Amino acid sequence: MADFIHAREHLQKGDIVVVESSHQCNVCLTTDAEFSKYKSGRKFRHYGGFARIFPARIVVPHAANWNITLDLGGGRANIQYSISYIKQP
Repeated sequence: MADFIHAREHLQKGDIVVVESSHQCNVCLTTDAEFSKYKSGRKFRHYGGFARIFPARIVVPHAANWNITLDLGGGRANIQYSISYIKQP
């Protein structure tokens, strides 16, 4: 098991990312450039944060290819999760 789960989706401004998880985790929405920083262990900017209660919802600030990351905080877990999107018409 990896210490993070990743999905990538092209989303528009106002779309909503919906995350369900069996474990508390950091839910981060990042651009490609910021996701690259995250993967290399550097400081990165993101939307979202530590989620204790699910579903976690993040509103997309602008149109782009977005990376959704569920970060387990360096631990490894047998996590049950889903990532879905509410797209604006």
